[in-house]
Amino acid sequence: MSRELAVRIHEMSLHSLPGFELYEEGSQIRRSMKSVCSNLVEGYGRRDYKRDFIRFQTYAMASCLETIDHLEILYETGSLKDPEIYREVSAKLDELGRKINCFIQSVEKKHQSTK
Repeated sequence: MSRELAVRIHEMSLHSLPGFELYEEGSQIRRSMKSVCSNLVEGYGRRDYKRDFIRFQTYAMASCLETIDHLEILYETGSLKDPEIYREVSAKLDELGRKINCFIQSVEKKHQSTK
């Protein structure tokens, strides 16, 4: 889901934002969404170490929240003019954030560290 959102936000930023935003807020939202993906993957790679696993999932959650903030700024400033795109991406980010949060809680309760 995070990968799909990274691609969707990348496309949105290139096709739905004015040119001056491509290198300003557009760049920020692309990077923060890609950070969600990267942290989920890196955390999974460290899953044998419970603290590292949770830390990277927490970083992913923080990057998801950052992405939501960038999206809201783009919409509120009028740079992202299409309310349908805003609602679609916002709903997917909200769902992803809830899933990451549930995953973190599950790992905290059930994950057995092998090292």
